[in-house]
Amino acid sequence: MRIPPIAFRLLHRLRGLYWRIAKPTTHGVQALIIHPVDADRVLLVQHSYGDQSLWRLPGGGYKPARETPEQAARRECVEELGVTLDSSALVLEEHVTTSGGKKGYLTVVRLHALSDEIAPNGEISQARWVAVDLTDLPHDSAVSKRVGSALETHLGRPPRSGFR
Repeated sequence: MRIPPIAFRLLHRLRGLYWRIAKPTTHGVQALIIHPVDADRVLLVQHSYGDQSLWRLPGGGYKPARETPEQAARRECVEELGVTLDSSALVLEEHVTTSGGKKGYLTVVRLHALSDEIAPNGEISQARWVAVDLTDLPHDSAVSKRVGSALETHLGRPPRSGFR
C-alpha cells in the first residue's frame, strides 16, 4: 500500500509540534549513495513534506538500541527508494543538532548502489542521480548543507558554505 504524500506532510507537522512540546532526543541518519558505475554521481532526493524544493540526502530516524547508523541508512534507503545497496558502509560525519525544539544526533553514512534503478515511495517527490559537483541540478536548485558537507568529506576537501 502506497502512502499518499499529503499524509507525510501532515505527519511532518505533527512531529514538529511534538518536538516543540516534548523536546526529545532523536537519532537520524542520512546516506550519501554512490552510483554503481559512475563514482562521480550520487543520489539526491526531494521530500513530499517540509521544504519540498530542497535537494537532500535520503535518510530518516532510528533507535540506537535496535540498529546501527549503517543499518538504519540501508533500511531507510531501501524503504524510501527501493535501491539495491552493497554491504559496505562508511560513517562520513556525525553532527549534533538543536533545531525544531529537540536535540538530535545525525550520522551521515556513505553507501554504494548495486543498480541505478530507483523506485521512490510517497515520502519522496523526486529522486535523481547527480554529479558530485551538482552542476546537473537545475540552476536555481536549493541544496541542503548536509549534501555539501557530505560531498566535501567524501571528496577529502574541507567543507564550504553556500548550502542551506
